[in-house]
Amino acid sequence: MHAATRRAIFRRLAAANPEPKTELEHSGPFELLVAVMLSAHTTDKSVNAATRRLFPLANTPEAILALGEEGVKPYLKTVGLYNAKSKNLIGLCRMLVELHGGNVPADRGSLEALPGVGRKTANVVLNIIFGEREIAVDTHIFRVANRTGLAPGKTPRAVEDALKAGTPDEFKHNAHHWLILHGRYVCTALRPACPKCIISDLCEYPDKTKPKPVTKERRSQRALRGASKTGMFLPQPPRRDSLRPRKGSLRPALRTRKSDKAQAD
Repeated sequence: MHAATRRAIFRRLAAANPEPKTELEHSGPFELLVAVMLSAHTTDKSVNAATRRLFPLANTPEAILALGEEGVKPYLKTVGLYNAKSKNLIGLCRMLVELHGGNVPADRGSLEALPGVGRKTANVVLNIIFGEREIAVDTHIFRVANRTGLAPGKTPRAVEDALKAGTPDEFKHNAHHWLILHGRYVCTALRPACPKCIISDLCEYPDKTKPKPVTKERRSQRALRGASKTGMFLPQPPRRDSLRPRKGSLRPALRTRKSDKAQAD
């Protein structure tokens, strides 16, 4: 993909969402670190459901350590692989207390040394909390980067390196958010919403989803929706089955006519 096209893609994404935010709910560095760690192989919705219950009770490494592994499990049951993540969470909190004074470290090496924290989680924390121009690559970003031609790569690390090399500097800080939201809500895995995509004409994907053909019935439905918005009322056309006589409905009438005729004779 040409550099000018990449710049145009990010310019449009930025215009549509000037200040993108993560959908993981958090109120500080530690809460974000925990939420991102828990989000592996599960949805942000599931993580938020768990942390809404956990964080009001314990939102510091010391408080979670006091709960213990068995104590945090009931709060994480909405999260996939919650047994392993409960163990990692306790180990993470212990290392933060023992090695970092209960604070979230600001360097990649220390972050990735924490249980349950890999390169993607470290990139998210470094980007959001410490303002570094890191681009975390999850399944959504991996798909968008390859499908659009923005940054093709066979592995998440290859895609990350391609994005960091090809993304204009002014867009690097928010690139992660724009791409993940685009992959989550527009460039979806099974049926991408190409007809409503704001970068469809810049995308190199050859098998774009085509718009659904507008049938006569859909046109009438649109007209009805438009009328309801303007306060007008348009009568609905009669259903086809209402124009047909019901099966067997004429037979009683025919029998009645025949019996009347026989009596007259």
